[in-house]
Amino acid sequence: MLKFKQMEKHNLSKLIFWMTVVLIMFAQCRKEAVTPTVKPVTPVVIPAATELNTFIWSAMHDYYYWQANIPNLTNAYYQPLTSSSLNYKQNVDSLNAFLNKYTNPRTLFTSLKYKNGVVDKWSFIVSDYDSIFNWISGTSTSIGADYQLYYLNNTSSDILGVVRYVLKGSPADLAGVQRGDIFNKVDGVQLTASNYMTNLINKQTFTLTFSKVVSGAFVPTGKTATMTAVNMQEDPVFLNKVITANGYNVGYLVYNGFTSDFDLELNTVFQKFKAAGVNKIIVDLRYNGGGSVQSAIYLASMIYSTNTSKLFTKSVYNSILTPYITSQYGASYFLSNFTDRINTTPINSLGISDIYFIVSGETASASELLINGLKPYMNVISVGTNTYGKYVASLTLQDYDANNKLVTTHKYAMQPIVAEYANSLGVTEFVNGLVPDITAKEDIGNMLQLGDENEQLLKIVLDYIKGQKSQSLTTASSLANSRYLFGTRAQSRFSHDMFVDPKNLGKRTN
Repeated sequence: MLKFKQMEKHNLSKLIFWMTVVLIMFAQCRKEAVTPTVKPVTPVVIPAATELNTFIWSAMHDYYYWQANIPNLTNAYYQPLTSSSLNYKQNVDSLNAFLNKYTNPRTLFTSLKYKNGVVDKWSFIVSDYDSIFNWISGTSTSIGADYQLYYLNNTSSDILGVVRYVLKGSPADLAGVQRGDIFNKVDGVQLTASNYMTNLINKQTFTLTFSKVVSGAFVPTGKTATMTAVNMQEDPVFLNKVITANGYNVGYLVYNGFTSDFDLELNTVFQKFKAAGVNKIIVDLRYNGGGSVQSAIYLASMIYSTNTSKLFTKSVYNSILTPYITSQYGASYFLSNFTDRINTTPINSLGISDIYFIVSGETASASELLINGLKPYMNVISVGTNTYGKYVASLTLQDYDANNKLVTTHKYAMQPIVAEYANSLGVTEFVNGLVPDITAKEDIGNMLQLGDENEQLLKIVLDYIKGQKSQSLTTASSLANSRYLFGTRAQSRFSHDMFVDPKNLGKRTN
């Protein structure tokens, strides 16, 4: 009995032992079952944005006039101010992630423009900065003739070209082409709305056939001109002469672009005007789309005064660039006074009180700056149609590295709007252009040579000076209301631009 009880006790102990083992194993299994394996998390690496995209964003962020209106330029998560900032890496990653969405630099640039085509109609980017420098110097591949294309009538696709002026010594000049010539065929083929780009605009060598329009049809004149486009620099000081009108010595200047390479030549013209006793001046800006702000200041000084204490124009930049300019150059940078010299050359100034401008819808930017800037000081009379309406200026921006050396991995450059200009009275934002005092439109079917005293718009001004306002207008030709298609100047990317001299702002790296 005792042995049985001992066995029973022994068996019970074994049972308890094995039950304990089973419970421990069961518990261990449950523990392993509810504890998942944790895999290490691989951190997300944001690739660095391309050098080009970084340049575009940084330059637009620093310089763009409407920067405050672009969320992707003001986004706080894109502002890695210093490497010691607590959120530096986070911000760099955020900016890189944004920039990496763009594989086309032009698309990125356009996305950073303010109301593209509506408010900002002028900022642009190019893949080769030489094109900008050629524009600034007035250099292009051309036959040397400025012309416009018009539809023959409202029912036909046939078009005609009208030559507005020809540069001296150019292929067009050597071929005998003149202002007022009308052409309708290229290499013997009638120009139409569907072939003019291929047959004319995109050709380097061609033959024009000239005609006149009689009763709505082309009648050949027998004149042709064969030309090959060449690389040439346009002299914007196209024509100058002194005209006697109503006892006044009137200086007449046709000026087609504010190109700084010709500032000294312009000054020589005013030396001639001064020697001739010019006391009134007519400045023909009908084809002048703008250019250098500094050249406009020089011309204003030649016309009105070299008093360096008088304000000609004042500028406004964005909230980022303004303090930088102030710290580098002082607050006076924003005020541009009349000046007494071009570098070291004294300016020849007429110091007169009456000026007459001939203007059109192509009169833009620096031309408007000149007119607007002189209005507070002179009796300004303008003849023509509303000017273009551009009161802002751009700046050429290239990509420089941290050592202030030009980046050589690409040749992209930007020309964004960076400043707004007002005259000494604060007048600016003339979005619909400057309204002329006398409205008159150039008639393409009735064009005399520029400088001819009977040329339509010049005659209107001369008659005004003579007190004969009502005798100026001529009978309209059959082409007076022709429907416009294309113009060599108006269709240029640079045709309505005004730019700040980049030397005035230096080269900033980002």
